[in-house]
Amino acid sequence: MAVDDAQSHYPPELFRRHDESDDRLFYAEPRLVVHIDYEAIGAISAYFREALPSEGVVLDLMSSWRSHMPSDLPLKALIGLGLNAVELHENPQLDERIVHDLNANPTLPLDDCSLDAAVVTVSIQYMTRPVEVFREVNRILKPGAAFHVIYSNRMFPTKAVAIWQSLDDRRRAQLIASYFRNSGGWEDIRAINITPQLPHYSDPAYVVIAEKASSSSAKDA
Repeated sequence: MAVDDAQSHYPPELFRRHDESDDRLFYAEPRLVVHIDYEAIGAISAYFREALPSEGVVLDLMSSWRSHMPSDLPLKALIGLGLNAVELHENPQLDERIVHDLNANPTLPLDDCSLDAAVVTVSIQYMTRPVEVFREVNRILKPGAAFHVIYSNRMFPTKAVAIWQSLDDRRRAQLIASYFRNSGGWEDIRAINITPQLPHYSDPAYVVIAEKASSSSAKDA
């Protein structure tokens, strides 16, 4: 399937937004704030500690001024790709910073089979071409490496795509799983609820994960 046909599984109106202006204008002003509460951030950091490969090269997709990586996780390199240069510069955990608009150009400026893992944290709701992006993430990951999609229920409603806003959290997991399936080359797609179990409210946190299939697995699929 050609990249241009990657999202033919979905009607285009599903990825429309209230604000269709250039994303680079919306994100031009740095937002040096966190978008989920500290309990949810702690749960995400704990998940990363367990799930990400030690001494790996990891891509933080749609990155910002915080990556929520635990300070004791030994990574070889953390690459941040996002829209705002100031936010990326303010992120002390990044070893490399790439300013890039995924909605305008889903092609990732990274080599084939070069990364040990990729994450996108509470930003999947803003992707207008997710199947193309997921295909690109698959290209740059090593076989067996995982893509971790972390989401919550917080968002900028004017920039979140229509289909995301129409679904509840369980169906959002199903939507992300469909991105994996329709982009191809993934195996063992699964969802995990990592919401902190506390006596008081915290923002929910969920993960949908899949691994890049080996060449033989991809041929068998």
